[in-house]
Amino acid sequence: MTSGKTIITPLLCLFLLSACGLKEKVKNKTDDISRQPTTIKSDGLPDKHLISTTFVPQAPEKNWSQPWQDACEEAAILTVHYYLENKTPDLATMIKDYEELLAESTTRDINLEDMGKIAKDLYGYQPQIIENPTIEDIKTFIAVDTPVIIPANGKTLFSENKHFKNGGPWYHNLVILGYDDDKKQFTVHDVGTQFGAYFRYSYATLMDSIHDFPDSKVKEEINDGQKIILVLLK
Repeated sequence: MTSGKTIITPLLCLFLLSACGLKEKVKNKTDDISRQPTTIKSDGLPDKHLISTTFVPQAPEKNWSQPWQDACEEAAILTVHYYLENKTPDLATMIKDYEELLAESTTRDINLEDMGKIAKDLYGYQPQIIENPTIEDIKTFIAVDTPVIIPANGKTLFSENKHFKNGGPWYHNLVILGYDDDKKQFTVHDVGTQFGAYFRYSYATLMDSIHDFPDSKVKEEINDGQKIILVLLK
């Protein structure tokens, strides 16, 4: 009879090799932008920039039942938190941090104002909300290494990200980490899929998708939500 160890060991090796491969792919995606020469444009901003930080998946154990199905807000906060604190957490730490954030949330879906308040109460950050943001507004933050959290209509994002299930979520959150003027693309950590690290969306699609959780609390009315973005400052 084959022992349990004989079966588990190859699977474990395969898992570790897969994880290493994923890390290498993420690293390569970062290098694609960071190694390219930049040009300072007339507006004083570089033509491209990228912030490197830990990717925080919305479902870190690939369990998409609740609360993970609606944990994109917490994932976005953690993405920025780990960047500001220069942390690369292991899975156990990430789960613990998620649990602390989830305990602060009164409902499954929270808007940007509530996200900022939670980040302030839990971590001491100063939230800043920008209304009707422009591409230049977002680039200005990114150029000084300030990640930008955006609330979005996932159905709009689905046009460029087919990794979403069911045509994409009505309400979603993600973090902008970079931009490239030559390609007219933002680079993001899209926490909603396992392929979301350094994912690229066109300027047009990402800007069109920006909508906060609607006052009606009805996800399907996401396009009635405000066009706002959130930055967290130490």
